[in-house]
Amino acid sequence: MSSQIAGVLQLLALIAALALAYRPLGDYMARVYSSEKHYTPEKWIYKVIGADPAAEMRWPAYLRGVLAFSAASVLLLYLMQRVQGSLPGSLGFSSIDPDQAFNTAASFVANTNWQSYYGEQAMGHVVQTGGLAVQNFLSAAVGMAVAVALVRGFARSRTGELGNFWADLVRGTVRILIPVSVIGAIVLVACGAIQNFSGIHQVGQFMGSTQEWNGGAVASQEAIKELGTNGGGYFNANAAHPFENPNPLSNLFEIFLILLIPFALTRTFGRLVGSLKQGYAILGAMAVIWIGFTALMMWTEFAHRGPAFEIAGGAMEGKETRFGIAGSSIFAVATTLTSTGAVNSFHSSYTGFGGGITLLGMQLGEIAPGGVGSGLYGMLIMAVIAVFIAGLMVGRTPEYLGKKIGTRQITFAACYLLITPALVLGFTAVALALPTPGLSMTNSGAHGFSEILYAYTSGANNNGSAFAGLNADTQWFNTTIGIAMLLGRFLPMVFVLALAGSLAEQKPVPATAGTLRTDKPLYAGLLVGTILIITGLTYFPALALGPLAEGLAS
Repeated sequence: MSSQIAGVLQLLALIAALALAYRPLGDYMARVYSSEKHYTPEKWIYKVIGADPAAEMRWPAYLRGVLAFSAASVLLLYLMQRVQGSLPGSLGFSSIDPDQAFNTAASFVANTNWQSYYGEQAMGHVVQTGGLAVQNFLSAAVGMAVAVALVRGFARSRTGELGNFWADLVRGTVRILIPVSVIGAIVLVACGAIQNFSGIHQVGQFMGSTQEWNGGAVASQEAIKELGTNGGGYFNANAAHPFENPNPLSNLFEIFLILLIPFALTRTFGRLVGSLKQGYAILGAMAVIWIGFTALMMWTEFAHRGPAFEIAGGAMEGKETRFGIAGSSIFAVATTLTSTGAVNSFHSSYTGFGGGITLLGMQLGEIAPGGVGSGLYGMLIMAVIAVFIAGLMVGRTPEYLGKKIGTRQITFAACYLLITPALVLGFTAVALALPTPGLSMTNSGAHGFSEILYAYTSGANNNGSAFAGLNADTQWFNTTIGIAMLLGRFLPMVFVLALAGSLAEQKPVPATAGTLRTDKPLYAGLLVGTILIITGLTYFPALALGPLAEGLAS
């Protein structure tokens, strides 16, 4: 069997597994977020934090809950790193420097998980498990809560109330993320991932130096790292490390975890707005982009150019032989089209066009299917933009799900779209204009430009993967990427919740003969075209200077 055929079979198996899980998980999540029942453990949590889960919130109150909780999380995680040297289970590691502690705290709370440190050489068990892994759950639950609040904005009428943030946060964590993560961790342990709290072991000599490895609760962190589209690895090699991702079966299962909730949330959306067809339209747009990007990546990396590629069967540099080109390509697209950022290969070693695909996947806004929660609300923002464009074409006031898209709504949507490109392109331009940041580049020319563009694209889009050629552990990059991560995560949420509040206040508009059917394939095609055109117009000049120039020159 050829490597290409094996890759296609892997992709088909992945699609089949996602299809089997789509309906039950999507329906279950809809019941979770619409239930009025509170379980006993949840009541204990509400009592501890002093929250009333039955109290409805308007969008400013919902936003204050999101920001206050996230700010407290950043502060706590920062302090844990700063005092790590005094904590038990630190494995002898010292406390983290201020700039790196800020970067890491911002990263994990923003669901980015950008790492400018070697995990196995910097973080002990307490920080890894009690700090980073906990934020993997909580940051994912925050994204899901915001997405559900926007869906309620479409579903409700004549009220500005969007639910209760604390109830949504707790339910998402207790009823969805924890149970699925437990199952995922068991599967990964069965596949060979490690799960322990052992210390540092000397495992032999290599080139005159002693090799040391430390254990950890790796399988459990790996499960929520992928399920919550977080991406931060226990080890520096991330999902390329055999302790995290031992074999092709675990590799395919981790990709499944990455895509599971983002795709299933489209059915949750359909359930909550009362039209499964609307969810299928969003699903269709996501699936077309994901499958298209995956096919293009596999074609690019399998293309034989020169004797070295022909002998290896494709572009094998930077890829694990146990995964091959197909397993690496599917993983790379899944992790950059979502906000996961986990890597099982090094994107800097991909072909010029292959690296460009990973960049473009993030620059789309990571909406196909995107991050847990953030993918759905990002796609719904694009759906509003697509409806608005269609309305301009026919001279009719646009409507989506019975809600008019007026000046106020399109302003919120436009502000959402402008934030991330402004952060990415602005920080990239400043970094290249200053003399010091450029010293962190391993490569020069187009590839060196791509290293910096990738870093800020990954940070501002809350992805977290790296091009693996940039020394980002400097005060400049730790600070600026940390700022980009926080602004790229929470500023868009302001406009998402403001849009949700404005929609919830509206009276539904009955459909007429002139209403655009947003549950049809024609609209899904319009949505895909809108996404690609907006992204192309925004980022094409930067992509032309980096991966496109490199790809055409090779």
